[in-house]
Amino acid sequence: MHAVVVKVTLHDRDAAQAVLHERVIPAVSKAPGFVAGYWTTSKDNKGLSMLVFESEDAATEASQMVRTILPDAVSLEDVEVREVVGHA
Repeated sequence: MHAVVVKVTLHDRDAAQAVLHERVIPAVSKAPGFVAGYWTTSKDNKGLSMLVFESEDAATEASQMVRTILPDAVSLEDVEVREVVGHA
């Protein structure tokens, strides 16, 4: 398995969360090879998500899709694909 780790800065938390639930989560969950996704925020308006996929190819494709579905309410800081080496 491979994961897409996405880091963002939230400019409008309410707007970002609305788009996350209305558009981003449905799109990501339909991506080929999708296994699970987790979206988090911190008190200082930083967002971090981890999207797990069955293969590196699926994760790489999803990492490219991430850039096209981000709402204007956030700024992309980083996207990377990592190998999952353990889970519980």
